[in-house]
Amino acid sequence: MWLAFGFASRSKPFGSSSRLFASVSHVAAAATTNNPGAHPIIRTYATQKNKASTRKLSEPQSELLDQVDVFLFDCDGVIWRGDSLIDGIPKTLNTLRKLGKKVFFVTNNATKSRAGNKKKFEALGLDVAAEEIFPSSFAAAAYLEKTRFKERGKKIYVIGEVGICEELDVIGVPHIGGPSDSDKIPEMGRGGKLIVDKDVGGVIVGLDRNINYYKIQYAQLCINENGAEFIATNSDAVGHFTDAQEWAGAGSMVGAIKGCTGQEPTIVGKPSPLIIDYLTEKLDLNKERICMVGDRLDTDILFGTNNGLKSVLVLSGVTTEERLLSPENTIIPDFYADTINDFLMDTPSKVGR
Repeated sequence: MWLAFGFASRSKPFGSSSRLFASVSHVAAAATTNNPGAHPIIRTYATQKNKASTRKLSEPQSELLDQVDVFLFDCDGVIWRGDSLIDGIPKTLNTLRKLGKKVFFVTNNATKSRAGNKKKFEALGLDVAAEEIFPSSFAAAAYLEKTRFKERGKKIYVIGEVGICEELDVIGVPHIGGPSDSDKIPEMGRGGKLIVDKDVGGVIVGLDRNINYYKIQYAQLCINENGAEFIATNSDAVGHFTDAQEWAGAGSMVGAIKGCTGQEPTIVGKPSPLIIDYLTEKLDLNKERICMVGDRLDTDILFGTNNGLKSVLVLSGVTTEERLLSPENTIIPDFYADTINDFLMDTPSKVGR
């Protein structure tokens, strides 16, 4: 089933006994009711002792490079901010590859597909293969394929952008909504009703910079009246979609649908285990030698800690050092650094903000 995702020639098949199959099958079973359950996420709470052990990366070779074979990098706030590449990133990525490290990019931004993300990497001067990129748009399609959604003969309604639509096209799942509904306004005069397609069996919600009332109402009806499964690419509150400020993230769109349906979504992006289970099983990777690197505590670092990975928080995105070290913070990385450039420096330097 994973042939559509371009990995069949590189690794072993994904057997039905895998933990990924078991975990998504559990979610699929829950979703057959009128109240689909969210993908199980175990929250990690740190003790004060753990807080005391959180430290800034100071000896990258012994603390990190000697311990890690595979780096999973978030993109927004780690590799770039908006459309601006963070200084020093190309050299750092090239050096890590020369050191024999495998590098993958795991982003919750679903506005682009793998192909779309590859174009962005290329535009920024980075040579990255599409098979090294795992956006949450891909995770949504992977989830549908593993739960055999296509075999139900149903459609997906998309609140999101072209990235989700392109990944659904790859696996041959029909879809409506998305960009094509961006200018629609529902008729709300006397007796006004919005008629929805009865063949919609799932609603995928991701970042949608053209979200409107029509899309919210359409999704609400599909979920509440059709019994469609509610799937979210991620629940990020904000993101660095430009280099100038933080912007409302997919969590605001997901929150709107939660609010009008009273339902919790199945979340397929970080910190859900779907992608790490896919990587470790499909590419035969050892979790103990994988490090998740990101700028968000509640997605990137939680993704690492919940799934048995090493983790490094970088301060080049949304999380500040003050917030990380706050007594209120309960999500603790193994180390933190200013940028990923510090992985290769004898004396880490402050990032320019």
